Amino acid sequence: MKKASWFEIIAARCWNLLNEGKPFTPIFVVGVFYLYHISLWGELSFWKNTILGLFLILPLFIIYYHYDFPLYLRNYLWIPLIAYLIIFSETELFLVLMAIGLYFFFTVFFWGTFYYHLRIGTSWLNFTRFWKLVLKNSDSTSGNAQEQLPKFILLLSIWQFAFQSMYHQGVGFYELPWFTILSFCFGVFIFSWILHRYIFDWKPKENEELTIEKSSNPVGNPITDKVIVIVIDGMRKDKFKEANTPFLDDMRLKGTEYTHMETVYPARTVVCFSSMFTGTYPKEHGITSNMVWKLGLKVESIFDSLRKVGKKGRLLGIAHLIDSFGKDVESVTAVMNNDVADLNIMQRAKHIMSEQDPDFLVVQFIGTDQTGHSRGVHYPDYIQKIEEVDSLIEQFVTWLDEQGKKQDTTFIICADHGQADGIGGHGHLDEGERYVPFFIYGPQVHQGKRVEEKNSLISVAPTVATLLGSPYPSHSRGRVLKEALNIDGEENKN
Repeated sequence: MKKASWFEIIAARCWNLLNEGKPFTPIFVVGVFYLYHISLWGELSFWKNTILGLFLILPLFIIYYHYDFPLYLRNYLWIPLIAYLIIFSETELFLVLMAIGLYFFFTVFFWGTFYYHLRIGTSWLNFTRFWKLVLKNSDSTSGNAQEQLPKFILLLSIWQFAFQSMYHQGVGFYELPWFTILSFCFGVFIFSWILHRYIFDWKPKENEELTIEKSSNPVGNPITDKVIVIVIDGMRKDKFKEANTPFLDDMRLKGTEYTHMETVYPARTVVCFSSMFTGTYPKEHGITSNMVWKLGLKVESIFDSLRKVGKKGRLLGIAHLIDSFGKDVESVTAVMNNDVADLNIMQRAKHIMSEQDPDFLVVQFIGTDQTGHSRGVHYPDYIQKIEEVDSLIEQFVTWLDEQGKKQDTTFIICADHGQADGIGGHGHLDEGERYVPFFIYGPQVHQGKRVEEKNSLISVAPTVATLLGSPYPSHSRGRVLKEALNIDGEENKN
């Protein structure tokens, strides 16, 4: 299986500029505005007046970049747009219609059909389903129509108002209704602040204390020889229960299951992996979305901790994860037919175990997540991918057993996040995103145990450290999942 090329790594970062809602909004607005006025590009006064108009409404761009309006908060975005129409009483209808048309062309045809066909082999007819997914998506990506529409309609309308006043009506820059426009922008800021201060209340509670509890293994020796974390990217907990997954069910029943394992906010793939393997939250490790502006983690990872005791860890995953973990990642190309993606990843995992024999291995299976994004989560396609990965994990574990690498290995099986309705959205903890499947299986793990208390994925790093006898990562705030570990010398046959 091919590694992600340097071109794919750069392309993945560029794609996030259009995929993530924050950078998409200003890029789309500026692009549409200048495309609409393409016939005026040869006039110097056009560029002067558009830049002055953009400068005037820049505060509104900053407000909409800073604040997400995910889930039901997006419903409130229509209020500033209505207020604008009442105060300024005009909009450029053809500009708005052009923007709406280009938006749905980008999301439904370019992204949902052309892009997914070239990247993962989705049908050329995927647009027949994807338009419905864009309308239902509730997370703050560019594919959230109900958030993006009122944002870019307002920004384009007020920019066009300022430009038209100067260019067509001859109003000087200093003669524009500065006070009214800036007061309107200030009103949008206060409105946004109130919404996020008093209504945006679904973020998980964060633990402020470092992982200071005594290790589940007081003498600091390893509890197990190896740890393998298998992350089924984007697997919803309820859909996992619906799927026919005999092998994973057997591991779950013969291990310890955590029934209320909570992901982090925002539940984006790079954010979740960064939190899982540093043991802390986005505000501390510095990765706050899939769009990583500054490469690398700000804190130690579990890979750093293992190096302190002479042990080796590897993360087998897609190019996005290099932005956080750098050289600890064994990258896989995400440009392949989705029907063979997880099979190729499983074969690559075997190769890593054979050639490198790491003490700690993370394997990211991506087929389920990609199906959720391209085809939605409430369709048979999504269930089928979960069932396929169950068979592949069985093949991998069976191979490990045949190679003599399973006997003293502890497995952690989980998802990094779930997926919501629409285009498999995830990030802001809608239904299906917050709680993920999570269980531990191994020779020193209690059999048939269920832990009902709420826990967080940030517990993965300190638990792995405990299992392998390494220090906790420097900023770890997760608790060791010691309920699962049989450290009292009792025999535990799996």
